[in-house]
Amino acid sequence: MVFLLANRKFALPICHEPRSWFFYLSDKSEICQGAKMVLQLFEGEKIRFAAFDAEKDAEVFSKWTHDPEYLRLTEFEPARPLAPFHVKKKIEELEKEAGRDFYFFVIRMKADDRAIGFAHIHWVEWNHGNAHFNMGIGSPDDRRQGLGGEALQMLLRYAFEELNLYRLTGHTFGYNDGAQKFLAKHGLQLEVRRREAIYRDGRYWDALTYGILAEEWTAGNK
Repeated sequence: MVFLLANRKFALPICHEPRSWFFYLSDKSEICQGAKMVLQLFEGEKIRFAAFDAEKDAEVFSKWTHDPEYLRLTEFEPARPLAPFHVKKKIEELEKEAGRDFYFFVIRMKADDRAIGFAHIHWVEWNHGNAHFNMGIGSPDDRRQGLGGEALQMLLRYAFEELNLYRLTGHTFGYNDGAQKFLAKHGLQLEVRRREAIYRDGRYWDALTYGILAEEWTAGNK
């Protein structure tokens, strides 16, 4: 149900029909459990999604680009270190050019607000309900702690419940065994294998495409 308050639209899940056409947000008895999920859309157990803060995040992201392993796990482009200025400029350009087709989040620890990675949805085809995603955890110390899985589930929930998308697609490389197991563990299926499409370390590797449908994600989270 959609409510108009102060000339703005609000879509709120309700447990039953309101007593009248006027619905007061302060009446917590009217808000069902689903509303709590919406209110926690950017909050997980240990992490949260936040906007990119150029003043404090650019330097952190820049340090990650000095790690060739990190870049080779998350990027198709050749690895190269980026200065904080270039990181800031790159993200600002992506957000500006993409408009409504690019949703970028910094992954932060709730305990100390430290940036540990990124997650974004891009190449949205609204008429088909399709989009692609990418994500990464920057420091090796923060990997294999369950934080990536928590971030992926938050991103899938955002894609399917907030953006109302029907399918989400992710990409990885034939040499990234960890990512392949990670994506499969969270319900994504291998859909496309582009043979020897990536050149790294003196040889060619397959480029892999994984996908998940909204109904598959919903079934896995019942």
